[in-house]
Amino acid sequence: MSPTHHDNDTAPAEVGVASAKESTDSADDLSHNPSGLWSGDTGTLGERTRRVLLELLKGPYVSGTQAPQLWAALVADEGLVRSRLHDLFLDLVIDRVDEFAFTRKIVTDEIDAPAAVRSERLTFLDTAMLLVLRQLLLAAPGEKRVIVDREEVYERLAIYRTGDESTFQRNLNGAWSRMSNRLRVLHKAGEDRFEISPMVKFLIDEDRVRELIAVYERIAAGETDTGEIYDGKSDDGGDSIAEAVVDNTVTDASDADSDIDADTEEDDA
Repeated sequence: MSPTHHDNDTAPAEVGVASAKESTDSADDLSHNPSGLWSGDTGTLGERTRRVLLELLKGPYVSGTQAPQLWAALVADEGLVRSRLHDLFLDLVIDRVDEFAFTRKIVTDEIDAPAAVRSERLTFLDTAMLLVLRQLLLAAPGEKRVIVDREEVYERLAIYRTGDESTFQRNLNGAWSRMSNRLRVLHKAGEDRFEISPMVKFLIDEDRVRELIAVYERIAAGETDTGEIYDGKSDDGGDSIAEAVVDNTVTDASDADSDIDADTEEDDA
């Protein structure tokens, strides 16, 4: 009878109407976007396609062997994924034989494309190890898997040793860890046995390989010091991992020495 009593009678109905409206709005959001994964989602890709796109952006690559469901989504929606990457000035590189894919900065003279992926600076020994892994992989054509022993790789790098053995061994272990965890080109296949990822073929192109081999041969012969060599920069998702350095000049890396020191400190930690 009183205004207070009247308000109490109608309040539940008003709350019910508001809740029903919110539910209807959420349902409308989903009905207007059948690809939506949550209320308000405006994305148009399926869930697995979104996940493979995210993995490509996180890097360094997507493997059909390690993630078959993501690989299947990539193959099914390659055009859509490629289009989304182009929106970010990135290109999609796919190796259908070995089943892996990665992104890299678009290569074009038509525009000044910004860098869209992170840089990865490597030490002299990192690059030498990449070259060794690449040589071992290419020395076994037709093999589905190339398995190497850690000590075999270390022995091939012994010619670049400078300083005491314990420091060199520590730096070798640091480079090996970066190959396994950062670049993901080594995958454990047993006790001190590791599989080389086919991805290693793309980390250094043929021209760069020839440049580096020439410099590394000079180092092995004692004609050049390892301190003269280095930049290891990968701002295009894979190509141009390393720049050869000649006559004490560093290409594109005036702070190469500090990068090497930082990596050494990381190894010590």
